[in-house]
Amino acid sequence: MTKNIVILGAGTAGTMMSNHLRRALDKDWKITIIDQRTEHHYQPGYLFVPFGVYGPEDIVKPIEKFIPDGVNLKLGAIDKIYPEKDKVVMVSGEEFDYDILIVATGTDIAPEETEGMMGPHWQKDVFDFYTLEGSSALAKKFRDWEGGKLVINIVEMPIKCPVAPLEFAFLANAFFEQKGMRDKVDIVFATPMSGAFTKPKATEKLDYLLNEKNIEIVPDFNVMAVDGEAKTIMDYGGKEVSYDVLVTVPTNKGSDLMERSRIGDELNYIPTDRATLQTKVKENIFAIGDATNIPASKAGSVAHFEGEVLLENVLNYIQGKDLKEGFDGHANCFIETGHGKALLIDFNYTHEPVSGTFPFPGVGPLNLLKESRMNHMGKMAFKWIYWNMLITGRHLPFVTTKMQEAGKNFD
Repeated sequence: MTKNIVILGAGTAGTMMSNHLRRALDKDWKITIIDQRTEHHYQPGYLFVPFGVYGPEDIVKPIEKFIPDGVNLKLGAIDKIYPEKDKVVMVSGEEFDYDILIVATGTDIAPEETEGMMGPHWQKDVFDFYTLEGSSALAKKFRDWEGGKLVINIVEMPIKCPVAPLEFAFLANAFFEQKGMRDKVDIVFATPMSGAFTKPKATEKLDYLLNEKNIEIVPDFNVMAVDGEAKTIMDYGGKEVSYDVLVTVPTNKGSDLMERSRIGDELNYIPTDRATLQTKVKENIFAIGDATNIPASKAGSVAHFEGEVLLENVLNYIQGKDLKEGFDGHANCFIETGHGKALLIDFNYTHEPVSGTFPFPGVGPLNLLKESRMNHMGKMAFKWIYWNMLITGRHLPFVTTKMQEAGKNFD
């Protein structure tokens, strides 16, 4: 008797799970993956588009290229999930019954959540770089910009790839230095956090780098509104920061599908057990990647580590076994610092980023919390790894699902 797994979302996490599951399950299991897009975007590449490192042709490929044989790819918009009926209904009216549902609908920017952000100045003086459209518009702006005050701002947490706004600031610093006009550009980093990052030891290192590169930090800045005419952002305490160009990371929200289905939180993230990745909606619904509300980074490396745990737990569920509390919040992220250098951080739920070596204790070849060209090479190599290994569900050699303590300095 045929049973059905339905995966919602063919982004990083959903595509990866379609590959994992097709290899692991026999043909008695029909796997369907649903998405309304036809293109798969390498989202870490958005960061590099404004600075001319990548163009759209480098980071966009057809979705169908990465869906394995034996998985049904359904293109179209989803209307609702009906957990009590084990059913997904499309906007078209088509229905999909499931025995197991995997939610991988990701997160997107919601600039409309901030007063004034989506006004006539959007993508003219106010930009995002979390979409291809925003990054491409910024590339055009920077091509002819003669300088002024560049403000990089995070509206609120959580966001996709928490280090990306910092990377943008560092790359902007290097970009304008290389153009010979850094003295004509004031760079300001305005954040709702008390420092550059969410973890104290990494914040100390990153704050130092911001100061070293003459990037002003405005901490504890919680944006209330954008005034496009006056070119200012205002926080709830009455503080204002002026800009000539505003590069903002708007509020991030999960899919509206969660709101329509009445299974999400206030930001449309689906309540999920942080260790097993089983949702708190119903026992046969699991979630992965940016769609969850777990307190881990919303980043591709996290989805990769989650994927190996989720695969095991879906198989455990099918076999009637106890689920494994196997995900420890592990994340590792390269942080571009400009001029061909990068940092690497490695952390989880219980350990913040610290110095040391990765992936081999005492050997490396990558150093943690330390700028190096080797780390930059790792960052740039990740695009190949992403297309050829990560989203195809291949194990990354020497990189473990759980964070390893060996080789790290916790003192």
